[in-house]
Amino acid sequence: MKKIILAFALLWAFGAADAVAQTQQIRCFSHRGGRMEHDENTLEAFQASLDAGYHGFEVDLRMTADGEFVVTHDSTLERTTNGKGVVEKTTAAELRKLRTKKGNKLIFLDELLAFLKPIKGLYVEFEMKTSPVDLYPEERLKEYCDKLYAAVMAARPDDAEYVFTSSDYRGLRYMQQIHPKADLLMISSKPCNDETIDLALSLGIKRIGCTMDGTSRAAVKKAHDKGLTVSLWPGYTPNDFMLGAYLGADFMCTDIPVQLKKFQQENAPWLKVTY
Repeated sequence: MKKIILAFALLWAFGAADAVAQTQQIRCFSHRGGRMEHDENTLEAFQASLDAGYHGFEVDLRMTADGEFVVTHDSTLERTTNGKGVVEKTTAAELRKLRTKKGNKLIFLDELLAFLKPIKGLYVEFEMKTSPVDLYPEERLKEYCDKLYAAVMAARPDDAEYVFTSSDYRGLRYMQQIHPKADLLMISSKPCNDETIDLALSLGIKRIGCTMDGTSRAAVKKAHDKGLTVSLWPGYTPNDFMLGAYLGADFMCTDIPVQLKKFQQENAPWLKVTY
């Protein structure tokens, strides 16, 4: 952390940080509601992030055996809940009986959308969790995309920025073809580089979410020059945020929303950050 802060101090002294501060805008959003501070993907987590001043969120969505959307990351239940088995092979009624390891109930898309609706200036990434692929063959994938798009867009506030994200390019392509108004982001486990930039351009997607590991400032600039918006991850520590800011990210997630906001305001107040 001290090295990152020192680097920014040196940049500031030579004028580079001042130039960044005057031009760069970063939107920071709470990843799963801040999974390292709160019970991930629960209303408790999203409320805590909202209370901390965040109007930006990332959520994960899986489709139950009977076609409802539950907010959860894994395809299996064991890591986060007191249940067992596969989410996609479990009914919504069965899931509603479960509790997270911290005692919270699982929430469903309609509950999440109701929570979000009164919030002004929202930025929300709805991650389409459609893997493993065998759980979402073609027809089920289409059902997933159609239902999700209809539900999310029907509840979207006028001033909200709602983005559908995925690392499963099948879903992104289908959304492009059938729901061309959908705002899409391609998630990659690779850095922002020539490969990920070219892939996004070939898919016709204007947003990319890449890992900071291996990303260079020059690559982010190239992505910007090509008309792409760059979101970087992970967001485990304040160091991650400071590095992402230096690299030129437009958007960054954080798993520590409360800690990060306090850190940024105390140590890097020159950065223009929207939470």
